[in-house]
Amino acid sequence: MYKASWPIPENVGIAMTHRHGGVSKPPFDSLNLGLHVGDLASDVLANRALIQQQLLIASPLLWLEQVHGTEIIDCSNLSVASLANKLPPKADGSYSSSAHISLAIMTADCLPVLLCNKQGTEIAAVHAGWRGLCDGVIEVAVNKFNCETTDIMAFLGPAIGPEAFEVGAEVKHQFVEQHPDSSQFFKSVANNLQNDSNKYLADLASLAKHRLTLLGVNQVFSADVCTFSSHDYFSYRRDQKTGRMASLIWLKS
Repeated sequence: MYKASWPIPENVGIAMTHRHGGVSKPPFDSLNLGLHVGDLASDVLANRALIQQQLLIASPLLWLEQVHGTEIIDCSNLSVASLANKLPPKADGSYSSSAHISLAIMTADCLPVLLCNKQGTEIAAVHAGWRGLCDGVIEVAVNKFNCETTDIMAFLGPAIGPEAFEVGAEVKHQFVEQHPDSSQFFKSVANNLQNDSNKYLADLASLAKHRLTLLGVNQVFSADVCTFSSHDYFSYRRDQKTGRMASLIWLKS
């Protein structure tokens, strides 16, 4: 698990996994938590049970079918029984003000964003790839909260870093079209002979922090770990066929 000394409300639990300590075989070794990547389902389910046991999470974890969109499910009144033997909901985040379901999102380069209020009564888990981030998935999640945005805390997990995330000019254009000052989070990959390259290095975490700040969320804490550079983490861009980490958040009572 990723260790951080973040100021987290007493009633909120947060965990972010790496790739070690599970039962999956290569190339999913070893704590793969994604059922959709080609790993043995029995190994993935064993890994999911393992982290729930290790973290002493009493309530069931809600796993999603993530589609790089902006749908955020409100789980506050969702019964555990209604999820049994059903396909995971298609969404890129979940919100809850109840302790009866714990929230999980999976990543392997995309940015995991966990949210809670200072009072420890509301939580959300968000999958922020560049598409969802650009389209407003963080804004949708923040709008689910019933508190003032200044009372919301954000925790950004391991993701592909600003020296490894190469994107095309069209990605920069989409962000800048919405917020012109987003251009500062894109660095040209132009070589010494040509300065009009159509490739950029994007700072995904800073783009998320920028969006959060615009919303009034000022307490933002970041893992500052690059999944592409560190082999302690799964990276889709580095390895293609690989597993998924999880970022988890739950209310203790």
